[in-house]
Amino acid sequence: MNVSEAVAARISIRAFKPDPVPGDVIADILTRAAAAPSGGNLQPWRVYGLAGAPLAELKALVAANPFGEEAEYQVYPANLWDPFRTRRFQNGEDLYATLGIPRDDRPARLRQLAKNGDFFGAPVGLFFCLDRRLGPPQWADLGMFMQTVMLLAVERGLDTCAQEYWARYPRTVASFVGLPDDHMVFSGMALGYRDPGHPINGLRSGRDGFDVWGALRGFD
Repeated sequence: MNVSEAVAARISIRAFKPDPVPGDVIADILTRAAAAPSGGNLQPWRVYGLAGAPLAELKALVAANPFGEEAEYQVYPANLWDPFRTRRFQNGEDLYATLGIPRDDRPARLRQLAKNGDFFGAPVGLFFCLDRRLGPPQWADLGMFMQTVMLLAVERGLDTCAQEYWARYPRTVASFVGLPDDHMVFSGMALGYRDPGHPINGLRSGRDGFDVWGALRGFD
């Protein structure tokens, strides 16, 4: 599999099989991902991986607190504007359509949202953290590290779903994994083998064409 194939194959999976993933596979993926770009070679990432009993214990803590905590940061700006608002709205509508959940069935939508706390049934939960004193450039570095993890997972026949949902549980996660006080939880990630028969895994988010967001000048 080449890089282009891995990029094309990667999608956010929201229904996993329970099949375990060996710890040495996870360690290898994370180690290789550390070759991701890092401005000044700061390597700002700190990663915690959970499986088995520890993962189940964390899931139980989250299930007992469905309303979450004060978020560490705003995942989306307030009063989101177009074209971003429309893109986000359409993505949500497309997702719930795969499950046959209408817009006015708020309880069903909330139940689906809560599946984030179960890592969508994935056997591995990853948390990506960084020193809270670092700035936007280091957040970008962490994002590139996460993307590299996701592409390496595809190469190994695995699937992922990045989850900023976990910004809703900063204290729970930090306490559970023993995160230093000067660090923050940036994102979680579900990792495992997709359930190929689940309809939600048929969703592929649309992308605008290059003409919408790109420009080239000075080329032949």
